[in-house]
Amino acid sequence: MGDTTVKKIDSRTSPVGKQGQKYLAGGKSVSMRLWQEQPGADKPATTRNYETVGYVLSGRAELESEGQTVRLEPGDSWIVPKGATHKYRILEPFTAVEATAPPAEVHARDE
Repeated sequence: MGDTTVKKIDSRTSPVGKQGQKYLAGGKSVSMRLWQEQPGADKPATTRNYETVGYVLSGRAELESEGQTVRLEPGDSWIVPKGATHKYRILEPFTAVEATAPPAEVHARDE
């Protein structure tokens, strides 16, 4: 039998990353993080060595990836495949939860 440990994470004490992301629950294969962002300058395009899926809680943003642009609004979810070049443009105060596989915070994948 494998690991059967259940974890509970209190987001009030979760660590915050260099980009403002709050790390939530994380396991060996997947982890979650919370983004709360304000409109501002466009973020630079980036490529990550993990897959990301997200869900918009509030606000609006645009996600540009590999020549495609999608508008993200409350209730929308999205996926950015591993290795895809992408960037976000925050249009209004934005809150979203993302899951990354493998975990973004391990081995400096988030940097």
